[in-house]
Amino acid sequence: MAQLLAQAWSRSHLRLHRHLLRHPGLLPDGASLLLAVSGGQDSMALLGLLLGLQRLHHWELSIWHGDHRWRPGSAGQAEELMAWCREQALSACCEPWIQAVAPPMNEAAARQWRYGALLLQAQALPCSRVVTGHTASDRAETLLLHLARGSHRRGLASLRTRRSLVPNAPEPALVRPLLIFDRSETAQICSTLQLPIWLDPSNGEFRFSRNRLRADVLPVLEALHPGAARRISGTAERLALEDEARDEWLDVGLQWLSTAPSGEGHGGPDTGLNRLRLTGLQPVNQIALLEHWIRRLTQQPLTAEQLAGLLDRLRPSQPPGRSDLPAGWRLQWDRSKLELFRPSN
Repeated sequence: MAQLLAQAWSRSHLRLHRHLLRHPGLLPDGASLLLAVSGGQDSMALLGLLLGLQRLHHWELSIWHGDHRWRPGSAGQAEELMAWCREQALSACCEPWIQAVAPPMNEAAARQWRYGALLLQAQALPCSRVVTGHTASDRAETLLLHLARGSHRRGLASLRTRRSLVPNAPEPALVRPLLIFDRSETAQICSTLQLPIWLDPSNGEFRFSRNRLRADVLPVLEALHPGAARRISGTAERLALEDEARDEWLDVGLQWLSTAPSGEGHGGPDTGLNRLRLTGLQPVNQIALLEHWIRRLTQQPLTAEQLAGLLDRLRPSQPPGRSDLPAGWRLQWDRSKLELFRPSN
């Protein structure tokens, strides 16, 4: 089976191969890759495609599986997946949730644990890329969820093709090469390559918001407009590219707003921002600069509603004040200056 996967070639292999050639920084030739494999169809399709392309791109592949222990049968499925990897002579490890507290029972906690564990494993091996099997369908779901929550524009560009796992460090990077495929296509890939799939029963539990969206909302959109998931995902990709370009101009704006001496700093905990200059701009520019400054320094995104509330309190007619931000950060302002303070240890 391992030899067959390594020699396999299909239109999907060609499609991904061409995509990687157009974007050589995504999965560089000869890179060490850590694949996050749940055993579901998307991650197994990712594994099958990369095994088929390995001879052309000379990667070193390692497999990581996380067992959240949400259900009694998860350990058995994890062992079956590890046994299959051993049969394929693949380097693989399984990491269970072993903390003293109960397993994560919500999507955010589970995601935080996974990425933290993947980062540690990538640093230990080491690997320059952590690779996940997110598809266009996943990105469409994320955009719709963030839109419903009133996310700022940047939140609508989530599930980017590539992002750093460590703030202000280029590697290890988290990459998502399967965003050019949707979920129906990964199912076809698994069928074509005769890959085993381990189904997660929790995918049918409606207490998870993404599952409800996947079951009730996206099928309606696809029925009305076939290919909707891919087009929504494409919108997220365009927003991400626009944000990257806009960030350069926002950095220039922060220099102008900085309270540091000319030529020093870009606005920060020790320099702050000029409140009068900020509030003298058009509201849309105020929001963009404030969001960029807070996110760059705290790594914590704010919703559109939170940003609008802050701007209302920062109007020149309003008195000095403070606001507690996520992760223990604090924003404080007087009549002329805004300052960010780090969480106290």
